[in-house]
Amino acid sequence: MCLGPSKGKDRYMEKPRGNFLYRNLANIVSILGVLPLTLLFMEDGYRYLIPLIIFNNVMDDLDGILAAKLHIHSRFGADLDNVCDAMAHGMLVLAVGAHFSRLVLGVSMIAAASVILRATSRINPDAIPGVGSPTNELMRHMLFILLLTQMYGVDPGVYLVLIFLLHSITMTMPIKLPILIRRLSKTATATFFVNVALVAAWLMPAVTPLIAMAFISTYLYSFVVGGGQWLKEREKILSA
Repeated sequence: MCLGPSKGKDRYMEKPRGNFLYRNLANIVSILGVLPLTLLFMEDGYRYLIPLIIFNNVMDDLDGILAAKLHIHSRFGADLDNVCDAMAHGMLVLAVGAHFSRLVLGVSMIAAASVILRATSRINPDAIPGVGSPTNELMRHMLFILLLTQMYGVDPGVYLVLIFLLHSITMTMPIKLPILIRRLSKTATATFFVNVALVAAWLMPAVTPLIAMAFISTYLYSFVVGGGQWLKEREKILSA
């Protein structure tokens, strides 16, 4: 769930609406986004990985949309969302790592630890909003790497190592990433089309490279620009 920085803390001060079930619809969706990941623990559970990544992404966006449209934001709901992200995204990263080489597994552990650190930092109500990369950005890039390497018959190991390391940096450092596609999708309609793009990348191989390029290239551009700005700010602080 991407709540965005614009509303501030006031949203949590709104008077609760409706009955218990109504007030917790977004929380129920957050939890339902995690529970199916138990399929990964089955003997052949890895074959469900790609649909599970997409399902979790949809549910992660849906809980935020419900909270906004139904005016049921709460501090508990925001914290629950971050806990669910840490669980789900950590599980998915480790499942991918365990399926490939020891190197990929080792780096996936670093990425999973970064996911936990990112989610924990967002539980802090005084955390600076709008910096670093969301953990579900890593999920989308991991999805694209798996789809593309499967299409072209390439070993995904080296590409997974690269995205795990890059996201471990951007998830844990206060780098501003200006043009992430999902972060720019402020409306429910825009968020809907982001998820449609993920489904299309899975089911329509002809468009997979284009969709993957759009998401990954904007991330890399944001990393270069945001990283450069962060280094300049650090230099100013050190020279002051």
